[in-house]
Amino acid sequence: MDVILLEDMKGVGVKGAVVHVKDGFARNYLLPRQLAIPAGTRAANLYQELERQRGIREEKVAAAARAEAAKLEGVEVNIPAQANEEDTLFGSISSQDVAEALERAGHHVDRQAIELDEHIKQLGRYEARVRYRGGVHATIKVWVVRA
Repeated sequence: MDVILLEDMKGVGVKGAVVHVKDGFARNYLLPRQLAIPAGTRAANLYQELERQRGIREEKVAAAARAEAAKLEGVEVNIPAQANEEDTLFGSISSQDVAEALERAGHHVDRQAIELDEHIKQLGRYEARVRYRGGVHATIKVWVVRA
């Protein structure tokens, strides 16, 4: 039986491929679990239409992410923190602190989307990346100043 795979399957094929499998494997495993659809003119047309719609949705998400990243690119935020005479912080600045500073500046960003190389433990200027869906990134500048 020929089927169109709806997901990547190890040992069978990749998503979207038309593969020939045994009838029992298709009827008892692939089709009930909606891992494949029978290859025929109607099923192939349905699959192509679903893939086209998915592509349109992904492009809309990517366009929205690019717009958000453009708004955020180059934004600078100041984070006041207590430090000793050698400019070492009492504690550290994490992505949560950066997210709160961005919120005060009028930009809502999820803390899990903020990428720091490591926790900030010194006064100074640092760069952080904000990760969006679709592989879109924005770079912001973080100034850690003495409180």
